[in-house]
Amino acid sequence: MGEGAKRTFLVSFSMFIGAHVSIAGGLPNAVARGVELECDAIQIFNQSSRAWKPQNHSDEAVFEFNEAIAESRIESVLIHAVYLINAASLEREVRSKSLQALKASLELGDRIGAAGVVLHPGSQKQEDYERCMEAAGETIAECLAETESCPLLLEDTAGAGGTLGRDISELARLVELGGADERIGLCLDCCHLLASGFEVRERDPLAELVDEVEVKIGLKRLRALHVNDSQMPLGSNRDRHASLGDGELGDRGLRVFLSEPRFDGLPAVLETPGPERSGPDAAEIRKARRLRREGRRNRKRKDAPAP
Repeated sequence: MGEGAKRTFLVSFSMFIGAHVSIAGGLPNAVARGVELECDAIQIFNQSSRAWKPQNHSDEAVFEFNEAIAESRIESVLIHAVYLINAASLEREVRSKSLQALKASLELGDRIGAAGVVLHPGSQKQEDYERCMEAAGETIAECLAETESCPLLLEDTAGAGGTLGRDISELARLVELGGADERIGLCLDCCHLLASGFEVRERDPLAELVDEVEVKIGLKRLRALHVNDSQMPLGSNRDRHASLGDGELGDRGLRVFLSEPRFDGLPAVLETPGPERSGPDAAEIRKARRLRREGRRNRKRKDAPAP
């Protein structure tokens, strides 16, 4: 696909909707999978999501990945840092491994021009809260100091005991503790927000949440979205993704979330189980786009002046 065609996509889409895809068989295969799913954005793990051992990506594989992206409809790539990372850990070994793993993901982000590396900020695991918050800030600052330009996106958490990043104030503090570097951003997950007690299914409460992000952190730091329905109800503090429309947000809530005007221009990645429990399919990606269109129409009708 030529650059003119890619510019047409930029004009046509004000949100880049896509999915998390596998890199099995090599980085370029992730692009092919994203294209097959009709994605405008993809998210990948840079290595096994539950292993410390880094995966080496050759210059050839990176070149082929970048070439494939340039020829595709995909406009944004995210990397999800591996789940084992605990930036807040006070244990020397875990901290060392977390630093190395996070730096590896940011380094690949630099090589492939990623829009950001998404990071779960960590967990205090029965340790002192303040010390863990400070440790997380130190980890973030050190990783940014030792890498080049790829943004690091802190993801809000579902609020389970001990996890950090449970609300906007806590995320704002992590940004500050990380040095308020311009590379630090946010990735908001609608499933996690609902589980943490934020009513994102209704237009006014969602707008209030985004207002809080704007005041406490700044909208320029909001760089990405995760779009997942939730198996668990509002305020449950449990992170259980559901396919779109099959959970507590439902089609109605997802229409509201996807059509929030200040989310325009962001990559919005699905991490849902999908029909075969192997992730989203093209039909679910198309559904997300439809729900966004319907939500935007609903907003226009509600905002229209009375005759």
